[in-house]
Amino acid sequence: MADSTTFELTLPELREVTAFAAACASPALPLFEQFFPDDDRPRAALAAAAEFADGGKRGRALRDTSWAAHKAAQEARDAGHQSAGDAARAAAHAAGSAYLHPLPNPTQVKHILGAAAHTARALELAAGPVDSPALDYLDSAARLASPTVISVLRRYPPSPPSGGRIGELLRQLDTALRGRAGKQPV
Repeated sequence: MADSTTFELTLPELREVTAFAAACASPALPLFEQFFPDDDRPRAALAAAAEFADGGKRGRALRDTSWAAHKAAQEARDAGHQSAGDAARAAAHAAGSAYLHPLPNPTQVKHILGAAAHTARALELAAGPVDSPALDYLDSAARLASPTVISVLRRYPPSPPSGGRIGELLRQLDTALRGRAGKQPV
């Protein structure tokens, strides 16, 4: 039973959120592997997320692969490959989405939408300043969100006004999905 500071979040809902996050992160994976073809940490994070979404355990593999993908992201950024860094971070968020907490805290929105925001940024960085695919990608990500994902999202306050460009992309998707609540999927 949830108290006044929490709300109900079921395992099937967590699985659906994680499936959404993994689907959102998948398009960015080639941007990481282009620079780091022998580093399987982001791919392992996506595999762990998919396994959980398909009924697997929410256990150590999810946490470990999420942290490993975060480390790969930092290493990619340190090596000067910003798009690869955001691609790896998208995979990390996909695995980490299984640990969404039922707390009415706006920072939890990143567990739901972080994979999409980092994928959009990775695509944007890879395309360069002339033609940014980020907004088109966010439209695609919004179409991937099921009514269950939107219902879970609406239990949280809107994403906070911080986080630089990733925060902007996250808020754009957050606003679009909340505006779609109660409507039929596109």
